[in-house]
Amino acid sequence: MRARIRGMRRLLAVTILAALALAIAARAQAPAAAVVLVTLDGARIEELFGGLDAAIVSSQLKDSQRLEDQSIYKRFWAPTAEERRAKLMPFFWGTPMRDRGSIAGDPARGSRVHLTNQHAFSYPGYSEMLVGRAHDDTIRSNDPIRNPYPTALEFLKRENALSMEQVAVFTSWNVHRAIVEHSEGALTINSGFMPFNSPTEEVRRLSALQFETPTPWEEVRHDAYTFRFAMDHLSRQRPRVLYLGLGETDDWAHDNRYDRVLEALARSDEYLKQLCTWLEAQPDYRGRTHILITTDHGRGRTPKDWRAHGKDVTGAGETWMAFVSPTMARRGEWSNHPPLVAAQVASTLIAWMGADWKKFDPAAAPPIPNQ
Repeated sequence: MRARIRGMRRLLAVTILAALALAIAARAQAPAAAVVLVTLDGARIEELFGGLDAAIVSSQLKDSQRLEDQSIYKRFWAPTAEERRAKLMPFFWGTPMRDRGSIAGDPARGSRVHLTNQHAFSYPGYSEMLVGRAHDDTIRSNDPIRNPYPTALEFLKRENALSMEQVAVFTSWNVHRAIVEHSEGALTINSGFMPFNSPTEEVRRLSALQFETPTPWEEVRHDAYTFRFAMDHLSRQRPRVLYLGLGETDDWAHDNRYDRVLEALARSDEYLKQLCTWLEAQPDYRGRTHILITTDHGRGRTPKDWRAHGKDVTGAGETWMAFVSPTMARRGEWSNHPPLVAAQVASTLIAWMGADWKKFDPAAAPPIPNQ
């Protein structure tokens, strides 16, 4: 009898050890989490939540022109804010925000996302979201100086023992080369008018073509190149951390081309559609990729100041933030909640990757709650 009991105990112990070994092996083989950060430079909350602003279009017309005759009005106008924003960004307001994610920042719903830096322009905004807090005394211009502070992108690379190719930055504004990394050469970066090498002949042709199709701005290339280079790298190198920064929404606004701003938002929506569709089709990204979409600053709220931003412009510190994450249960628009801040982006990306954000910077803003 005792021998039988000892045999049963040995069998139970072997069974438990085998089960543990299988669980450990399965966990080791499971694809790891990935994060994607997307920014639309200077994209106002007014267009994100309300679509075309007829008052701005009207303010740009000559005396002989009628609002209803304008092509941009015919393309994007609708009676309600919900209809207008869906016309402008149909994919974004479709599956991602309705079925898979959520968005905060619409003041009409008691939702607020704002900057903690007081400058309300690009370098301080991007640095705030990447380092986890504002540094107004040291980061107070858009000059391409090396970021004095380590970024969440560098932290994720180190904590997850990732290669340079696995943490990639593709942006339209060349100053991002200085913003996104404290230690130069840590990440894969292609920003502004910069050659991009690829084994794909078509992509190499695009790399050459970017220099033949200059923009009106020396520091910002067309978003079409930025997006296609990012997708090529994504498909070949399979990065765990990707930052895609689109810039035309800001620069066309500074040039007082409201029509081009709306067109840039519509193109950005198509890029988001292609990106999300591709990720969903890949077994190593499907169901484990977290996407955060936001902007670096807001803009003025009226036809007189919508082009501008900065500390003296009302509305420039108001932003928005959208989430498509397998760990966040919230769907649709946030309402009546404590304000979110841009500085929470860094810790949110870190938490999504399973790392300890306090190890990055205990004084950083905490992650967005998974609810």
